[in-house]
Amino acid sequence: MSKGHGVSGYTHTRQQLNDYANQHNPNNHAYWDNLDNHANQCNPNNNEYWHSRKNNDDSD
Repeated sequence: MSKGHGVSGYTHTRQQLNDYANQHNPNNHAYWDNLDNHANQCNPNNNEYWHSRKNNDDSD
């Protein structure tokens, strides 16, 4: 049973393993892109903050 740490080669493809490794490696752009995206979504002075909180309810 998984403890929620990382990914397994038994349950994920090579591409999925590579993507996971890139997103958790500070020497990779994907790592910093992920942090920037998170910071933007937490900053009310950024458009992404409001975009991530839009109400998608179309019941008019």
